Amino acid sequence: MVYIFKKQIGDKAYYYLRASQRKGNQVIAKDIAYLGSTLEEVKHALNNLPRYKEQIRKAYKTIRNFLEVNHYLEKATQLKLKKDIFLEQQLLSIEACRIHYNTTFLHQPVLTKQEILKNFIIEFAFNTTAIEGNTIKLNEARSLLLDGLTPKNKTLREIYDLKNTEKVFLWLLETTGKVTHEFIIKIHKELMENIDPRSGYRTTDVRVIKANFEASPAPYVKIDMDLLLQWLEKNKNKLHPLVLATIFHHKFEKIHPFMDGNGRTGRMILNYILLKNKYPPIVIRTKKRAEYVQALREADTVGLLEIKKERYQKLIAYMAAEMNENYWNIFL
Repeated sequence: MVYIFKKQIGDKAYYYLRASQRKGNQVIAKDIAYLGSTLEEVKHALNNLPRYKEQIRKAYKTIRNFLEVNHYLEKATQLKLKKDIFLEQQLLSIEACRIHYNTTFLHQPVLTKQEILKNFIIEFAFNTTAIEGNTIKLNEARSLLLDGLTPKNKTLREIYDLKNTEKVFLWLLETTGKVTHEFIIKIHKELMENIDPRSGYRTTDVRVIKANFEASPAPYVKIDMDLLLQWLEKNKNKLHPLVLATIFHHKFEKIHPFMDGNGRTGRMILNYILLKNKYPPIVIRTKKRAEYVQALREADTVGLLEIKKERYQKLIAYMAAEMNENYWNIFL
């Protein structure tokens, strides 16, 4: 319901337009707009009530999301989860996302599911390419991927960057099987189509700009990737899937097996590991790029086969927060 709420502070009254919703014994309320401190001001504001239509819609969405998220948090609590030394307090929120993804989202009508996934892919494609310098804006990315409208004054490289990301992610959703050399090289090649013709692991050294580590020397790239895939196989049943995917992502970026496109490829594989383990995919937002890069750097002193909690804690906490913050906005 929507109603006028009076807040009394001392001798003065303040009036707000408030929305509330009851679920069981719980009532959730959210103030939509301040109406004034006198009845005349309130009357004037109410005469313009239609202008609050969008705020009312957003308020109810916020309330609904709050109730839904708490419902799935309660479900996660009932599972009596084993403690995770990496995720700690964030484990519950990640498992709530997983429960909703598997029990609710995946059982949506086909068209609804396709629409939600399309929105996710647009968000993912925009952010993962923007992190690497693509200048196409979110609304332009939406027009390109939804309606085929090419943004003005953008390079073909930037346009292919987005379209390739959409194509590869759709392919990942239908793919099964282990992460192998061939799988990784295929993802990279498809992401770089019409952008960079160099495919396969690099055979020359590369310098990662502004990084505080040295990428694997060219003669050792294949060897290091062998070791990384062995590490993945060894730890796939020992680490929580989000922890596994996050640490793999960092180690992959540190090897830097390709001449270009390592970040895009790494974030795609990160999501494949999550999906393969029945966890929802994640968007790493470009607006938090500095925090993301810093979290990656925190782990740069860790050896290829090592797992050091104190070095990976920041990156794992970052990934968990990105999943929890973004999941409900897209999939709910």
